[in-house]
Amino acid sequence: MTSRSSSTVLTEPRSESRPLRVVQWATGNIGTHALRAVIEHPRLELAGVHVHSPGKAGRDAGELCGVDPVGILATDDLDAIVDLDPDCVLYMPLALDVDEVCRLLAAGIDIVTTRGEFHHPATMDPDLRARVESACTTGGSTIHSTGSSPGFITEAIPLVLTSIQRRLDRLTIDEYADLSRRDSPDLLFGVMGFGKPPVAFDERRLVFARHSFGPSLLLVADALGMPLDSVEASGELALATQTTRIAAGTIEAGTVAAQRVTASGTRNGEPLLNFRATWYCTRDIDASWDLADTGWRVTVDGDAPLDVALRFPVPLEQMASISPGYTANRAVNMVPVVCAAEPGIRTTVELPQAVAVFG
Repeated sequence: MTSRSSSTVLTEPRSESRPLRVVQWATGNIGTHALRAVIEHPRLELAGVHVHSPGKAGRDAGELCGVDPVGILATDDLDAIVDLDPDCVLYMPLALDVDEVCRLLAAGIDIVTTRGEFHHPATMDPDLRARVESACTTGGSTIHSTGSSPGFITEAIPLVLTSIQRRLDRLTIDEYADLSRRDSPDLLFGVMGFGKPPVAFDERRLVFARHSFGPSLLLVADALGMPLDSVEASGELALATQTTRIAAGTIEAGTVAAQRVTASGTRNGEPLLNFRATWYCTRDIDASWDLADTGWRVTVDGDAPLDVALRFPVPLEQMASISPGYTANRAVNMVPVVCAAEPGIRTTVELPQAVAVFG
């Protein structure tokens, strides 16, 4: 744990001979990957594990993430975590608990989180921002939100690609997910509505898209000196043109086979920064959408135009088990950067780029 009091953000991570002591908070899909990464990291030391399930409390951290025992037992006790006096907590629960976040920060413990509430402080809930910033001041601590999407693809990559522009007309991030081999019928048919007759797009999902990706778009636009007027979300459905069997079941002809959600940041009445997620169970649909392989595509319209594809070269059957690492690994790699930063809610714009250390 470190105490920092000046108001200038450091430009380089601190250099210390001792490893940074890290607590993994929550061991779901992403948390499990992060836990394993911390255990195997050459310059991080696992200090503890916080779990929410009583069945996991008391179990060895190695057992929880599929490696050999490491002699550290998981706990569901917040006080026990604070007493460990770690440098940083990797905070990855399903829901934000403001009280526990503020308790950690006020105790001088830095936080790297895959929660999305802290990407753009200016548009955070004012009460939440005030409480968290007060806790950071009390503890001399730092909190940073990151991940793969939002995070890496919506902030780090756009900032890099626009660094070779002197005019920006539009930047669009496309995210693609081929779900044909995803054997998750409850998720695809129950939650997402694939294989069902078309209905009005679920407003809750539009709100989720706006809240999840809007902060990143606002952050990047502010950094570029082109603040957005608004961020709006829209959704589209496409239907199967023929009956198709996928891993999760059957998509009948005429039912929902593909979905697209767009969060669009506008400036002066025109789209400037866009995030568009396209999920599909078959390519045989009644819409002329681009259905690229699972991964990302970023197009930049400016005076140095770019079209960059980032594909996930992973068998679709293994995607569900491998893809959490994209989010977890970035959070783990940001730990040294966040531990070197000045107190407060720090964003991708303010912090140095993450550098992965392998040896």
